[in-house]
Amino acid sequence: MITSKTKYALKALTVLADEKAGNGESLRIEEIAERSGAPKRFLEHILLDLKRAGLIGSRRGRRGGYELIKDARTISLAVVLRLIDGPMAPLPCLSRNAYRRCEDCIDEETCRVREVFGGFYSAYVLMIESLTLADLQRDVHQLEQLIEP
Repeated sequence: MITSKTKYALKALTVLADEKAGNGESLRIEEIAERSGAPKRFLEHILLDLKRAGLIGSRRGRRGGYELIKDARTISLAVVLRLIDGPMAPLPCLSRNAYRRCEDCIDEETCRVREVFGGFYSAYVLMIESLTLADLQRDVHQLEQLIEP
C-alpha cells in the first residue's frame, strides 16, 4: 500500500505534467495544492524531495513556482515510490537498492517465505517499473472523461 505522501507526490507531479503540456508555466505551491487536493504544508516537504531528486525545478520571482523538468514519459512511478516511501520490497532480502539479510533466516536459497514473496514481488516490480507519469496522466484524463456528463 502506498502512503498518503506518495499519493500526494504523484498527484502533484500529474498537475505539473499537465501544466507543462498546457502552457509550460511554473505553478505556485498554492495552485498545486488546490489542483492536487494535497494539504499545502504537507506538499512543501514533498516538493522539496522531488526537487532534490531532479524531477522538478523551481523559479523565484513574480512568475516563480515549481515546474516539471523531465519528460513525463521518463519518470517511472517506481522511482517516485522509492523516493518518497523507500524500498518497495516486502522483505529486506528481496530489495535491490536496500538489500539486508533477514536476521532470522538460516538459508535464503531454501527460505519458503522469500520464495513466495519473491515471485509476487518480481511481478509487481516489473509492472510498476514499466509505468510512467505519462501513463498516470493518461489514465487520469480517461477517467475524467468518463465521469464528466
